[in-house]
Amino acid sequence: MKKILSRPKSLKDAVLSYCPGCGHGIIHRIIAECIDELFIREKTIAVAPVGCAVFAYDYFNFDVTEAPHGRPPAVATGIKRTNPDKFVFTYQGDGDIAAIGMAETIHAANRSENISIIFVNNANYGMTGGQMAPTTLIGQITATTPFGRNPKNDGYPIKLCELLSTLEGSIYLERVSIHNPKNVINTKRAIKKAFQYQIYGKGFSMIEVISTCPVDWNMSPTESMKWLEEVFIKSFPLGVVKDKG
Repeated sequence: MKKILSRPKSLKDAVLSYCPGCGHGIIHRIIAECIDELFIREKTIAVAPVGCAVFAYDYFNFDVTEAPHGRPPAVATGIKRTNPDKFVFTYQGDGDIAAIGMAETIHAANRSENISIIFVNNANYGMTGGQMAPTTLIGQITATTPFGRNPKNDGYPIKLCELLSTLEGSIYLERVSIHNPKNVINTKRAIKKAFQYQIYGKGFSMIEVISTCPVDWNMSPTESMKWLEEVFIKSFPLGVVKDKG
C-alpha cells in the first residue's frame, strides 16, 4: 500500500502522556509539520513553562528549554536576541500566559520581539486540577468556581488576542481551533504563517489555539468537542484579530 502519511521528523517516536481527548497531541503534530516544511528543525529552540506544556520536550525532536511559570516570553527574548539566527517559539497555556505571565507577554508584544507564541487556551488550569484561569468562561464550573465563574467576584474572561492587538508592537494575532478537520487545517495555516513572519523578521506573533480539556471539564472527549463548538468559541470567536505583516 502507498504510504501517504508519516510521523514528522520534528516529532519523536514516543507515546503521548496527555489525557484522552486533550488537544496537545494534535497541536504538537501541527507544529512539527510546520517546522519540517519550513526546513528549520536544526535551528529551532522552543521554550516551555510549567503546566501541561512542560511535557513538550518529551515529544519535540529539537531543542526545548524550560522556563519558570509564566516566563517563556522573557526567556525566548533572551535566546532570540543573543542568537538572532535561531528560530524561537514558546508553547504556553492560558494560566501561564495570561495570569502569572501577563506582564512578560504584554511587554514582549509591545517591544515586537521577533518570536512566535503558541497559546493553548482550554479555559482552565489543566495540570493542577482544573482551577479557574483568566480565560474561564462566565458561569463555567471549575475546581475553584464550583457554582460557576461570577464576574462580580472573579472578573471577566481575558481575550488576550484582542488585548495585545492594541499594542503597536504586535504584528500577527489569530485565534484558531482544532475541534474538526477544517479547523485543524486552518490552525496549521495560521501557525505556519506566524513562523514565516519570524523568519522574515517581522516581529511578534501569537496564535491562540482553542483546545479541549475533557478531564477537568468533567466531560467525555466527544462532549468536550461539542461544548467547545457550541459554547467556548462563542465567547472566544475564531479569526484574525490583527495582521500587520
